[in-house]
Amino acid sequence: MGDADPKEKMTMKCTIKGCPGEYEDKRIVHTVCPKGEVVVIDHVPAEVCSECGDVLLRPETVRHIEELLRVSRRPDKTVPLYEYA
Repeated sequence: MGDADPKEKMTMKCTIKGCPGEYEDKRIVHTVCPKGEVVVIDHVPAEVCSECGDVLLRPETVRHIEELLRVSRRPDKTVPLYEYA
């Protein structure tokens, strides 16, 4: 019996009831609204379901985002914001 390849990552089944998908490592655009302001963060590492698109963020990713929001600095880019009316 051989050992499993340490580089091979175990896949996790989707946590949404009835969804047959599995989570995959992806980079996403994540939007948050701290203090009523819209902030868009690009290239956020996440686990995304291959079937339904459910998104999971690891605790260390959430902590990093919180730190980015805590440290007041100018954004790398600005984007237009449209209100749905």
